[in-house]
Parts: sequence; C-alpha cells; structure tokens
Amino acid sequence: MDLEKIEGLVKILENSSLMELSIKEGDMKITMSRQKYMAGPVDMAVTAPAALNIEQAEAEEEEFFITSPIVGTFYSAAAPDVPAFVKVGDIIKAGRTVCILEAMKMMNEIDCEYDCEIEAVLVSNEQKVEYGQPLFRVKKI
Repeated sequence: MDLEKIEGLVKILENSSLMELSIKEGDMKITMSRQKYMAGPVDMAVTAPAALNIEQAEAEEEEFFITSPIVGTFYSAAAPDVPAFVKVGDIIKAGRTVCILEAMKMMNEIDCEYDCEIEAVLVSNEQKVEYGQPLFRVKKI
C-alpha cells in the first residue's frame, strides 16, 4: 500500500463520522481509529501482537479523563482572541473552568471536578464531541 492511499484513507476518516477504519491489502492490515486516549484525532497502527494490547490496556487503567457531559461543540477559550482556559502542563483546582461546550446555541462552561494536572488535550477547537467523550487526559493530584 503506498503513501498516497494511506493519506487518502486518513482524509476519509477525518471528514466522516466513522470511529474506526480497517483496510487489508495482501498480508498487510492497517487500522485507523479515533480513540479516546489519543492526543490527535486519528491513530494509524499496523496490527501488533496480543502482548502489546495487554500492556496498553494496563496503561489505560491508570489514566483519568475530563469527559463531555453533553453533545456539543468544544471551545478551548471564551473567544478566538483570548488564551485557552487550560493547556498541557497546567495544574488546576477543582471547580476551575476547562472549556466551553456549545449545545443548541447555549454556551456551557465545563468545570473540573478534582485537583489535577492537564496531561493532554484530546480534542481540537470547534470539534464536535459526544456525551462521555474524553476531552482532557489528566493526572490527579
């Protein structure tokens, strides 16, 4: 499979509502997915042995997330010309606003429920998010 085909598949996944796309060509299989623990919207991986999947599952158990309480559009700041509410590396206190979710033309401030450090922002500004979708990966303090 050549690079142009792979780039085309990435574009298809990015511009659709698909959460996962698998393609098999000969003895090579490529799986691309939008997964809740990834920093970017698309993960490209070649099929790996089962041992790696077990290690990955163990690592996921230790992670904490700030998730979306509603379906809406994610905004990292109150306005386009102001800094984001939080960024990677910020240590925040419980009750602090971390983002805004727009739903039905209503702007909903999303607050953190516990003291933590932001490890990763998992969604892009103005991205549509689903109920329960992780928005930030955090480390509890």
